[in-house]
Parts: sequence; structure tokens; C-alpha cells
Amino acid sequence: MKHFLLTLVILSIFSMNMFGKITFPSVFSDNMVLQQNSKVAIWGWAGPGETVKIVASWNTKDTVKVKADNSSEWKTSIQTIGAGGPYSIKILGSGNAELKNVMLGEVWICSGQSNMEMSVNWKLINGEEEASKANNPNIRIFHVQKIGAEYPQQTCEATWTMCTPETMRATSATGYFFARELQQKLNVPVGIIVSAWGGTPAEVWIEKSRIENNPELNKSKITEHYDWWPSAPGTLYNSMIAPIVPYGIAGAIWYQGEANCSNYPIYSSLMKTLIENWRADFKKDFPFYLVQIAPYNYGDKGTSQYVREQEEMVTKTVPNTGMVVISDLVDNIKDIHPKNKLDVGKRLANYALAETYKQNIVAYKSPAFQSMQVTKDKVRLTFSNVTTGLKSTGKTPAQFLIAGDDKNFVPATAKMDGNNIVLSSKLVKVPVAVRFCFDNTSMPDVFSTEGLPLAPFRTDKW
Repeated sequence: MKHFLLTLVILSIFSMNMFGKITFPSVFSDNMVLQQNSKVAIWGWAGPGETVKIVASWNTKDTVKVKADNSSEWKTSIQTIGAGGPYSIKILGSGNAELKNVMLGEVWICSGQSNMEMSVNWKLINGEEEASKANNPNIRIFHVQKIGAEYPQQTCEATWTMCTPETMRATSATGYFFARELQQKLNVPVGIIVSAWGGTPAEVWIEKSRIENNPELNKSKITEHYDWWPSAPGTLYNSMIAPIVPYGIAGAIWYQGEANCSNYPIYSSLMKTLIENWRADFKKDFPFYLVQIAPYNYGDKGTSQYVREQEEMVTKTVPNTGMVVISDLVDNIKDIHPKNKLDVGKRLANYALAETYKQNIVAYKSPAFQSMQVTKDKVRLTFSNVTTGLKSTGKTPAQFLIAGDDKNFVPATAKMDGNNIVLSSKLVKVPVAVRFCFDNTSMPDVFSTEGLPLAPFRTDKW
């Protein structure tokens, strides 16, 4: 049946080309956003051997010519200018086509599993209030429909839409809030390509061969199979990433990891492979910003703290990456889907504004463990990313644990000392290791004075 359907698709494309019709993958449509000030790829189909001319209204004197190959495909690139619009793009051949209401601005991929997929329809905090005012023609959304495929696909079920309350309700809330923040701060059109599917492990978003040719990843890949999402490596890469390659983008945001708790030791390697895969496809070392998964009660066998550790490792080993910590944005540790997505989107946007767009954002990185110094029975901790200081939500921090060489962790007495924290315990004469919120459910009680939570950490490798 699959081969029959594929044959029908090929025949339909071929028959259209016989009549000289110029067609595109779905990522090229009216209302789209193209990456500004870039040489962006554009491709489609025409008659075999046909010469296609492309004229963009922002520069009508620059006509790009390209010849379709024997399989009817043509591919070229066009130069964009600074942000603005609306523009149009005319594609001329034996049959003509026109892309209308095209904006030039910033384009970001928003991908991952359910926490990225979540829309305001999931009863998010202030969701309906935010949706009711989501009329913004300078935000455009390309929401890829959820479908898997055994082989790479040339197009997908999606089209570019302008942001309205209705289209906002139907897409990623994190992606929308991220886009809105960028659009307001940069004052340029922003397009988001939302490609997310709840419950999916990282493996399905990576080209299959990159998993199979890596002994470490292939040996430890997810083997569970569920009815509601594909689990074979490459399945969603084929159908939800490949069809938009190599569309011009500024970067990607990623919210995923819960589905990889069972094989957490390889998660940083998986993400390194995914990022290298996508960057090679899009021919750009674009910024990649991820969301550290939130506290949740996984039960006695939960391992999410190790996934968080692996996520932080990604930012230390893969260039041009970053991570936002959201361990404080949890309304219920028994719900794996925190309902505050507004602040998640804002934190991602602040990271991008600071790192990608070089804006002066005072604090966008969470404080993180830097070093520890043991003096007799006390431990002094220092932290990076502390711009103006630290604060505790209680009289003193209560989430630190301390252990001696017996590996027995006990609650520590913590004292704030400027930008440092000093720990001790009457039960530990010679401290060896410290942990902070290094479990499935603990929420932070130490923040930067600007309000960003101290990232969970451990100093041991036990």
C-alpha cells in the first residue's frame, strides 16, 4: 500500500509538471517568513529540463535562473535584504507561480516533545487571556502536522499562517511566547516552524544512519514501542524535519528529554549528534537553545536528575548552545506538563536576544555551580552567572545536601556569604561532596537577585 501511494504521489507531481505547473514543498507558501539578510534556499518542481526564473519584489532587478533536472526538481538560492514586507516572489516558467504576503525577518525551529507541543488548549496559566490578544501579523507560524515516515519526505502537511487567536491556540505556546518576545524586542517579523510530538525520544528526530553507525547510540537506543508515537530512529526526522531542509533559519529551540530517562547516559551524545545532523542539513552552525526538563515525580526509579545533568553537558561540549533552567516554574510535581509556558518562552527569548542578537540583557543565564573549597568541616561554594548577587526564598537555603566519603548525604546547614554559600553539618566531619536539587522532584530555593533559579547540580560522580 505504501509503494502504491508513493507511486500515486510521483505520478501526480509528474502529471502536474507535464502541464507546466510549478510546485513547491509546503514550507514555501503565502504568508511565509524568509530569513533576513541571508542567501536562502528555495526549491520546487517544474517540467524536466525547464528553466525557471525567480523574481523577488524587494529586488526586481535581480532575476535568478535555475534549470529543473530530469526528475523535475529545481533548487537555488536568493538573496534577502533587511527585515520588512509584505513582499512577493514570482516564479516564472512555462507555467507561473507567485508567493504572496512574504515577510523578511527571523526564522526559528521549535521542536521537541509534549512540553514544546503544548498549546493553550492544555489549560495553561493565563492561556485564554494570552490567546485572545494574539493578533499579530508580524508573527507567522508553520505548524508541521504529526506523522512519521520510514524514508525522508520532500514535503509535509503544513502551511504558513499569520498569528491570530485561532492559530496561536493551535500551536506551541512556548514557541509563540518566544516569537512574541523576539518580535517585540527586535521589531522585526518572526516566523516559527513548530515541529514537535509528545512522548518522543531524541532518537526519532535524528537521521537513522547517524544512530545505526554510532555503536554507543545504536546499542542504547530506545526500544519501547507505543501506539501514540513512532519510536524507530529517524522516523520523525524523515517526515517532520527533512521536508523543511535546507530552509533558511536563524536557530532552533528544543524542549525534550523526559522520554530519554531510561537511557540517560547517552543523552548528551544523542543531542550532540542531533545538533550536528541538523546543522549539516541546514548548512549553518546555527544557535541551539534547549530547556532543561522540570521537576516531576517519576517514582522510585526516576532518573530525570541525570537527564538534566546530561542537558547541561550539551552546553559545555557543543559550541553555540545554551540552556534555560525552569525548575522553579512548576505548579504541580505530579504533572509532567508544567502550565507556565509564558516564562519558559521569555527565558528562551532572553537567551537568544543576548547571545544571538547581542542585546544588553542583564541576566539570562541561571547561576550554576563553579567550584567548591573544603576547609575543615565546611564547604564554600562559588557560582558562575551571578551578575549582582544571590538570594534565598527562605531564611536560609534548605535544599543543599552534604556527604563525607561514606557517600551518605544529609541536609546541610547553609549560610549565604555574598555571592558564595557556605555549607556544614554536624553529621559530616570532613565534607567530600555536595548536591543541590539533584533528584526528580526538588524545586530550588536559591536564585539570582534577578530571579533566575540556581541550576541543579552535584559535585560527585557517584
